[in-house]
Amino acid sequence: MKRQKRKTASKKKQGSILGEQTAGSSGPKKKIRSRRDFLRNIGYNVAGLAIVGGGGWYLARSVHAGIVEQDLSRIGNGIPTVVQIHDPQCSLCRALQSEARDALSQLDDDDIQYVVANIRHPDGQALADAHGVPHVTLLLFDGSGKRRGVLSGPNTSESLLVEFKRLIRKSNPG
Repeated sequence: MKRQKRKTASKKKQGSILGEQTAGSSGPKKKIRSRRDFLRNIGYNVAGLAIVGGGGWYLARSVHAGIVEQDLSRIGNGIPTVVQIHDPQCSLCRALQSEARDALSQLDDDDIQYVVANIRHPDGQALADAHGVPHVTLLLFDGSGKRRGVLSGPNTSESLLVEFKRLIRKSNPG
């Protein structure tokens, strides 16, 4: 007896039988979600959107603040300026930065501004070299950009606050 070969279905038919999408076919049907499913999950969708949106807003604000904080062209713009000569890898620099920000938070933003001169960037190193100071240093400038003081080494926020208030008084006689 001769054995007969069984013909297999064509590839196009096999794809549709298995639910695979092939060229020219519309593919498997999508599950239609009901209004009840949508309403049941809306709280999760809103919470997810709030988290993603809030994270994006925070990131954008942080990046913008970092860019503004490192803008050395703000020196001499009419507002007294504290410039920190800063090395981001130095623990003393980070401690000084924390104390300076704490002191500045007790003053109005319109009275004084804070700028970071990162010595790992050419502009920051050039400013430090021009004033002959190392990192872990604060340079105090009046509104016209004239250097009024240098504070070297770590300081407490209380002592920095006294110096910052003195800078504001010297810059605004009257």
